[in-house]
Amino acid sequence: MRAFLFVASVLFCTAFASAQNTVIDSVKSKKLGVSREISIALPPSYKKDKDRKFPLLILLDGEYLMPAFTGALDYGAYWEDIPEMIVVGISQNKNGERDADTTFDKETGLPEGKGADFFDFIGTELVPIIEKSYRVAPLKLIAGHDMTAGFANYFLYKDIPVFDGYILLSPDMPPGMEEQIPERLTKIQKPIWYYHATADGDVKKLATRIRKLDETAKTVKRPGLNYRFDDFKGASHYSLVLYAIPSALYGFFSVYQPISANEFNEKIATLQEGYVQYLVDKYDVIEKTMGMKMKIRLNDFKAIEAAIIKNKAYNEFDQLSQLADKQYPRTMLADYEMGQMYEKKGDYPRAIKAYMRAYQMQEVGDLTKDMMFEKAEELKKM
Repeated sequence: MRAFLFVASVLFCTAFASAQNTVIDSVKSKKLGVSREISIALPPSYKKDKDRKFPLLILLDGEYLMPAFTGALDYGAYWEDIPEMIVVGISQNKNGERDADTTFDKETGLPEGKGADFFDFIGTELVPIIEKSYRVAPLKLIAGHDMTAGFANYFLYKDIPVFDGYILLSPDMPPGMEEQIPERLTKIQKPIWYYHATADGDVKKLATRIRKLDETAKTVKRPGLNYRFDDFKGASHYSLVLYAIPSALYGFFSVYQPISANEFNEKIATLQEGYVQYLVDKYDVIEKTMGMKMKIRLNDFKAIEAAIIKNKAYNEFDQLSQLADKQYPRTMLADYEMGQMYEKKGDYPRAIKAYMRAYQMQEVGDLTKDMMFEKAEELKKM
């Protein structure tokens, strides 16, 4: 069964590679004494936006996890729900590499021999090489399945872990790890995203220990810890992978996502004031926690406009206009926001002037010169 899944996934990965601009490369490792094969998938915007940095995702079991992750990432990025990432998959299913890579001492439960070398290879060789070769943002994630998922937990044993996010699919953990990981999640000071999953059709001995880890880890209350666990119904040890990947990614990047209807109704529309500040804070959190400085989405501007109008907090259009001028200079957005403020307050002469100033600026989003002219003409009649 494993052999069939492996062959099928390799064929899928080969077919998928050309569509995803995935390249096969190798890294010469002093730690391992050999060269290791890796697959690198650069995001669609990598060549277009030459100043932008992208989060890094390291995939263990790269042969079969690569197509599953890149597919989910491409879909999420299309809707701006998940940031584009640089994905690096490590090949581990040749010549017994997977077993050797995950070697650990049965008494201490820590990596030993080739397992310790592989751990050092990832942290001290592979990641620095990728950072030097590509535009990598501070946010780094690692993912694995069963043995490699358990192995990825070792990076949490460091005082300052190399990785910020962990996606662990049915982890097969060395002895004692289900007790040690919650303790580490308590002590680590930096922000950590931690996701793990099992299923009712998972291997029983793995599922029991995974659920035990969850019982303790879910009680950890530490600022900066984003913890999530899934126990899927009707999934197996292998099929849970396709359930877990989107759940993990959408959970991790909930703050990154555009303002949704739920966020608007539950968090924004209920505010008495501070709608513009909410928008500023949202993007500040993205920058501070993920290391990604983003231009505020036009749809998020529209959401704040709607909240201001709904709650008749028209003076906040002034702040929104200032923010628009910083985010979209030389476009009509800033003057349009001022026009809305004057129009809602009944000051039609000033609203007309604002819309006509907007008419002279660059169009942006769904704001057009025709729209500005028509709004000004309608107000002249009033």
